Amino acid sequence: MVSLNSYPSFPSDCKSLLSKHLTKKVYEQLKDKKTSSGFTLAQAIASGVENHDSGIGVYAGDIESYDTFAALFDPIIKEYHGFLKSDSHVSNLNANDLNAPNPDSENKYIVSTRIRVGRNIANLPLGPAITKEQRDEVEKQAASALNSLEGNLKGTYYPLDGMKEDVSEKLIEDHFLFKAGDRFLEAAGLNRNWPKARGIYHNDEKTFLVWVNEEDQLRIISMQQGGDIKEVFQRLTSAISKIEEKIKFLYSDHLGFITSCPTNLGTAMRASVHIKVPYLSQDYAHFEEITNKHHLQIRGINGEHSQSVGSVYDISNRRRLGVTEVQCVQDMYDGVVELIKVEKELALR
Repeated sequence: MVSLNSYPSFPSDCKSLLSKHLTKKVYEQLKDKKTSSGFTLAQAIASGVENHDSGIGVYAGDIESYDTFAALFDPIIKEYHGFLKSDSHVSNLNANDLNAPNPDSENKYIVSTRIRVGRNIANLPLGPAITKEQRDEVEKQAASALNSLEGNLKGTYYPLDGMKEDVSEKLIEDHFLFKAGDRFLEAAGLNRNWPKARGIYHNDEKTFLVWVNEEDQLRIISMQQGGDIKEVFQRLTSAISKIEEKIKFLYSDHLGFITSCPTNLGTAMRASVHIKVPYLSQDYAHFEEITNKHHLQIRGINGEHSQSVGSVYDISNRRRLGVTEVQCVQDMYDGVVELIKVEKELALR
């Protein structure tokens, strides 16, 4: 933990938004402030101070952090999202507003589709500031809400603490199991009391998954093989609606759904496909030109900083704050349609 009595130094090659926006003036202005849950500037910046290769470097401990430490968070949010203090966020989870007929009904290009959102419970701190007792309360509320789901969302909640080996092996085989967070989350205080009060829920069909108390208190995920993006989105929005009957989530008219990492604010959504584009990926500049046009990000199949395997890439929305959930998925869908069109043209040459 960085000392409150000293301004942290960053190496000259550090490119994090924390190192850019935490000036000595801002540090002096914020160093003695605390939120009502006792969260401090030192805790907010701990991950970025310890990990100089952070892209952002800050985490919020509660909804108040975004106001208490606004002198630091506001410019970071502005630079990352292009979103101003005076802007408002609007949510739209109406799947009927999405225009997305399956762009790959023959399953030649899209391997799988996955849409997830982060959610945190109202009137509780976020992961970096939460107490053990509050985290237990999150798990209790989440497990109760999830175990009440019916129909194609009906499934089982598996606590990580005391998990039997055969259950663990099955969840690993299905790529459902999450482990103690990486060093960035560790430094932010998100791994405390591991694996207490953490767990995984999935439906019987294995197309709906919820992580409890990982980076966000709930990571709600809808997924399936192939390219029926609208079906995946409909399942997700239906699940969110059912869970909201039992749990109230943290939300503000300015920042949308509140998350500990400011990159996820707003919709807290990542809508993605794994898509195979062997011809287009040989012309990476053209590939990026198309994805940039549709506000999309290209990643390897295992997410950030991973590699493509067999010309398969993870394509997902880049915008999250100041756009609706429907717009996020529409961005991804429209980009994927163009990628498939260009890939087909290149294959004929």
